[in-house]
Amino acid sequence: MPRIEPLTPPYPADIDRALRRWMPPGAPHEPLTLFRVLHRNPELASRMFALGAGLLGHGLLPAADRELVIARVTARSACAYEWGVHAATLAPQAGLSPEQLRATTRPDAAAGAPWSPRHTALLHAVDELNGTAQLTQSAWDALRMYYEDAQLLELLVLIGWYRTISLLANGLLLEEEPWATRFPTQ
Repeated sequence: MPRIEPLTPPYPADIDRALRRWMPPGAPHEPLTLFRVLHRNPELASRMFALGAGLLGHGLLPAADRELVIARVTARSACAYEWGVHAATLAPQAGLSPEQLRATTRPDAAAGAPWSPRHTALLHAVDELNGTAQLTQSAWDALRMYYEDAQLLELLVLIGWYRTISLLANGLLLEEEPWATRFPTQ
C-alpha cells in the first residue's frame, strides 16, 4: 500500500481535467497511481506537469534515446514502478525491444544487448551520473559526438528528472501498475 493513498474516482472536476491532461488520449486504464497521489497536492502536481510533459512530448532527443535513458535511470534507482510503466508503453512505441529493456536492468547494461555506439554512450553517461553525480570528460566527449548543446542540456535534465521520479515512487512505496511490464529479477 502506498504511503499516501491515491485519489479515487469520482474526482472533483478540476482534478479530473488535470488527470486527463497527464494521460494519453484514450488510455485504457485509470490515471497512474503516481499521478493520483501527486494530485493530493494539485499545485505541486501542476508545477511538475510542465517539466514532465515537456520532456516526454516536446523534447529534442529521439524517442528511443529518451526511453533508453529513462529505463536505465529507473532501473539503476531500483524503481520497478516507473520502469514498468515506460517498458509497457512509451519504450516499445519508441522502438526498444524487450531484450533491450531487460538489459537496462543488468549491472552492465552496455554489455547486455546489441547497442549502437550512441546508445552505449548514453548508458555510460547515466551510469556515471548515477554512481558519482559527475560526468567524466570521456563520457561527455562520447555524447558530444551525437548531440548538440540543447540536446545535452535536455539529457542532463532528463536523467535528473527520472532520478527524482524514481525517488518519489520508491519513497511512496508505489506498487507496480497491474498492466505494467514486470521488473525482471536477475
